[in-house]
Amino acid sequence: MTGRSRTSLLSLCLVFAVAAAGPAWAEDTDPPGLGGPSSVRAELAEGDGLTDPQFRSRFLQANLPAWFGFKQTLKENANIDFKIDYLSLGQWSNADVGQGHAAGGIARVYGTWQAFESGGLTAKLEHRTAYTTVAPQFFGFDSGAQSITGTAFNDIQLALTNLFWTQRGPNRIWTVQAGQIDVTDFVDVYGLVSPYTAFQNLAFNTNPTINAPNPGLAIAGGVRLHENIYAIASIADANGNPAEPNFDVFKTGETFKSIEIGYMSSQDRIYFDNIHLTFWQSDGAEDGSRRDDWGVAGSASWFFDNRWMPFLRAGISQGEAALYKATVSAGLGYYTRQTDLFGIGLNWSDPGEAFPDDQYTAEVFYRLTVSPNLAITPSVQLIANPALNPGEDSLAIFGLRGRIAL
Repeated sequence: MTGRSRTSLLSLCLVFAVAAAGPAWAEDTDPPGLGGPSSVRAELAEGDGLTDPQFRSRFLQANLPAWFGFKQTLKENANIDFKIDYLSLGQWSNADVGQGHAAGGIARVYGTWQAFESGGLTAKLEHRTAYTTVAPQFFGFDSGAQSITGTAFNDIQLALTNLFWTQRGPNRIWTVQAGQIDVTDFVDVYGLVSPYTAFQNLAFNTNPTINAPNPGLAIAGGVRLHENIYAIASIADANGNPAEPNFDVFKTGETFKSIEIGYMSSQDRIYFDNIHLTFWQSDGAEDGSRRDDWGVAGSASWFFDNRWMPFLRAGISQGEAALYKATVSAGLGYYTRQTDLFGIGLNWSDPGEAFPDDQYTAEVFYRLTVSPNLAITPSVQLIANPALNPGEDSLAIFGLRGRIAL
């Protein structure tokens, strides 16, 4: 067995140890959730960030009784809950390089089957496509910035991003997931992490100093260590490819590992009132396409009066694989009308030794709920000292995102 394989085996054992190390006391509560605002369970829930649940329910019952009646019947009789949505993003820049515009869309169908009280299946199938030569995910690079300005809006076409089993332990103290997993659903998340309902720039999504892999084969475990303290650990295929799911990790032994320790006000607000530290390590690729990397990220956010969510996030990486060597982000989310969301974020990043200057990013957005099934989000991103175009002092990227969900 190689050293890398031994490391992966030890990490796998650690995941099971974290999941099994339940405390002596027990409550009949939900276990620490291996998911954040962009996870399937969160997006299925009423009040998933698209609209107010009471307003949504009244509108749907009055206007789409057949479709939502069918969904309710399926949920009550077969324990199957699902949703279909479509997202579209257009972006335009004032840069003197690149295409000047980018657009793309994501069609998704996702859901859960609660097979038993203690376990069930989660699945998500997506089709991501670019309408233009450059996909929004890479539009920042095309415009001269070391920045992902349209997170998730790429051109990978058909992709299986979730297909995993969730098992909860006795008294619902711990939970384990295994299968095709997107680790960005739970690694270093907070209430405004979702690129589908909140910020679009990676600086304010999953920490850009974390070299998180694409969805692939993984196992993760979470446990409540105390009423307000939780731990989550994971090990995933570092070469995950949702467009071509495979079991190659058992041959390569190249994995991504993470451990998170956090404080929460209560289990049902685990990613709203949350302070945590995340430690991670990613193996390099044997073909040299990716270097070994590791780092630490910290996050603090709190949801005051169910309206205001200030946040402070930071991270460092010690390799050359992640987007940034170091980063600090701060900002605020403000919920208006119980349906709309205003967000502002400021970020400083060190893009690495290859670049002479630090890069600064600001993003402002407003998510407007047009109806319970439709949200439109205009945004502006301002990037100072764009690292890939040092001849420019700054650039602006204007965006418009739409989402319809059924």
